[in-house]
Amino acid sequence: MSDTILSFCMESSDRCPKQRAMVQAKTWVLTRHFEGFPKDSNFELKLEQLPEPKDGEVLLEALFLSVDPYMRPFSRVRMKEGEVMIGTQVAKVIQSINPAFPVGCHVVGRCGWRTHTVSDGTGLTCLLSDWPQDVSMSLALGAIGMPGLTALYGLEEVLGLQAGETLLVNAAAGAVGSIVGQIAKIKGCRVVGSSGSNDKVAFLKELGFDEAFNYKTVNSLEEVLMTAAPNGYDCFFENVGGLFSSVAIPQMKQFGRIAVCGSISTYNDTNPQTGPYPHLTMIFKQLKMEGFMVGRWEHKNPESLRRLMAWKREGKLQCREQVTEGFENMPAAFMGMLQGENIGKAIVKV
Repeated sequence: MSDTILSFCMESSDRCPKQRAMVQAKTWVLTRHFEGFPKDSNFELKLEQLPEPKDGEVLLEALFLSVDPYMRPFSRVRMKEGEVMIGTQVAKVIQSINPAFPVGCHVVGRCGWRTHTVSDGTGLTCLLSDWPQDVSMSLALGAIGMPGLTALYGLEEVLGLQAGETLLVNAAAGAVGSIVGQIAKIKGCRVVGSSGSNDKVAFLKELGFDEAFNYKTVNSLEEVLMTAAPNGYDCFFENVGGLFSSVAIPQMKQFGRIAVCGSISTYNDTNPQTGPYPHLTMIFKQLKMEGFMVGRWEHKNPESLRRLMAWKREGKLQCREQVTEGFENMPAAFMGMLQGENIGKAIVKV
């Protein structure tokens, strides 16, 4: 998954010292691949002595780290046991022998769960050169970062959402879903959102969702979906999968479009869920269903990030964060996010 933030580095008058004491990084290692829901025993906190940066390298110090649903399935296919957990962070360059990343520059990097990193610059991109001082840099991991881009590209590139259409989004109070709903409202659409608590429903109503409900407390998911949109849904931004998807797909209009972003209800299953299957509904209603990952449109990121930032500055995007203090709490923040404890983007502040 690509979560690149493209632009120029912020200027800094800091100078990199010629010599610096050896830096000790804290890292969280995946001791064993997850079986079912993650446990504390899947993680181990380790210390690592980092070498001095060589020509072309930089030393990074993490400020904010992201925990995201994708880490659960991607860890299985992109990691070996004993490796540092995958993930993205906002970090400050504290030592540099790379002119592209001067000391004092703030970058977004796929460095994993670690407090310090020596990098040759691969996969590092600087925050927007004109990042406002009154906007937390943590948003580069959320609404003005990968989740915001995911929402934007899912709506525009996959769904082709048009003004006046009705959109359904589940996991709607999360990092992606909350931005999906707000962008859809900016575009003049009717938005129905599902979430898993009454507090989250209240949040969705604050964001301007036309209808919002707690899927855990409704008597009939089918009935609440029909009541919220009696004429059906033009578009469905899918983050959950499983039973919700099976009930929602028959509520689509003819030629409806479905963007499959996530399937969080299935990530921790030890046995795959089975049926019902949507094929006849998709045939009869001639639906379009497309999975996607944000990296497909990476070339559009600079302009897209500036659009997101402009909406934020204009007050059109609310960017709620659930901030956990302390690097030692990374596993707890990750597991809490998978259990739906967060409203908005889950962030760990070092």
